[in-house]
Amino acid sequence: MYLGVKFVKPLDNYNLLLTFENNEQRIFDMSSYMEQGIFSELKDQNIFKSVRINFDTIGWGNGADLDPELLYKESK
Repeated sequence: MYLGVKFVKPLDNYNLLLTFENNEQRIFDMSSYMEQGIFSELKDQNIFKSVRINFDTIGWGNGADLDPELLYKESK
């Protein structure tokens, strides 16, 4: 079973502050994704900062999104 994301806040250096359903807060570093496909569009800070909750995960208006299991596993 995975934990859904209930809050996201964009931070500097392509980091995201995530709050999961269990109220645990973790930092997810997006920098390693910035050269991959649709995620390269997130180099534009205006697009990166437009991140929103989409059901139980996060996404952007350009169609990029990340699985909540991955977000939890790879965040600190």
